Amino acid sequence: MRTKEIYWKYSLIAIIIGLGIVLFRHIAPFIGGLLGALTIYILVRKQMIYLSDRRKMRRSIAATLITAEAILCFLVPLALVVWLAVVNLQNIKLDPQAIITPLEETASIIQAKTGYYILGEDTISYLISILPRIGQAVMGGISSFAVNIFVLAFVLYFMLIGGKKMERYVNDLLPFNAANRQNVINEINQIVRSNAIGIPLLAVIQGGVSMIGYWIFGAPNILFAGFLTCFASMIPMVGTALVWLPTAAYMALMGHWFQAIGLAIYGGAVISQLDNLIRFIIQKKMADIHPLITVFGVVIGLSLFGFMGIIFGPLLLSLFFLFVDMFKKGYLEKGEISRQ
Repeated sequence: MRTKEIYWKYSLIAIIIGLGIVLFRHIAPFIGGLLGALTIYILVRKQMIYLSDRRKMRRSIAATLITAEAILCFLVPLALVVWLAVVNLQNIKLDPQAIITPLEETASIIQAKTGYYILGEDTISYLISILPRIGQAVMGGISSFAVNIFVLAFVLYFMLIGGKKMERYVNDLLPFNAANRQNVINEINQIVRSNAIGIPLLAVIQGGVSMIGYWIFGAPNILFAGFLTCFASMIPMVGTALVWLPTAAYMALMGHWFQAIGLAIYGGAVISQLDNLIRFIIQKKMADIHPLITVFGVVIGLSLFGFMGIIFGPLLLSLFFLFVDMFKKGYLEKGEISRQ
């Protein structure tokens, strides 16, 4: 290769990387919508192929129908969940005393039983000062959510329109042979399907089962506690215990010892164990992912991608080990054979 061609090649690479960094920095606020569109595209890809190839429907009409389906089946329920959160958090945002008063009552009960007051004036003042910022963060998150929902639907439509061309273009860019390329595609499909279907399904089941327990044992604000349990089920290692354990402790402090012990037993024996059982079944049925990859993948993904990290964090970790295995088989083992 001539010197000028080498210069052109590496200059072009440098330009691509530089522009990519600039574009990524500005598109980062919409990463949730883009990853969400990719997730739903993987889930509905076969439907698009069926409508456009087998039924000979125009791609624009098929893409419109599938996008409408995604909005009704995925985005509307998600928007209802966000609306429920806003309704329950509205009183706290408008009246900070609504959250301070229960804390003071709990601190007074602990003082009566132990003689130690866990809240000081500085602590209460600090809590009052940060509550408006929490409210602003919540409203900012809701605004970002609304924008990303629009981005998701918009990008999904055009991904469906140009799906085949997009897939061929990406396949040509992948630096793998045909067998490794297929392994990568299968890994992406399996993990995205497993997490995109399994995690929300697990969250809904655990939320419903926990609400039954909250109702049986007379926990306060059953609906909101069940809603929080749904989201807590997505957090690795601790999971739903973040909700049912403090709820049981609060009930014990209020003097409802029988209900508190019953809720703690129900949470440990039913809610938490249900998490392990359903997660195991889903992963075996849809993608045989090691539990440690799921746990650490979610931790990494949440910091990188926000909410969509529960899907793409485990995917990144799985792809990392897949690429290491490709390198081992493609280069290290071949090198060992050639030396022998």
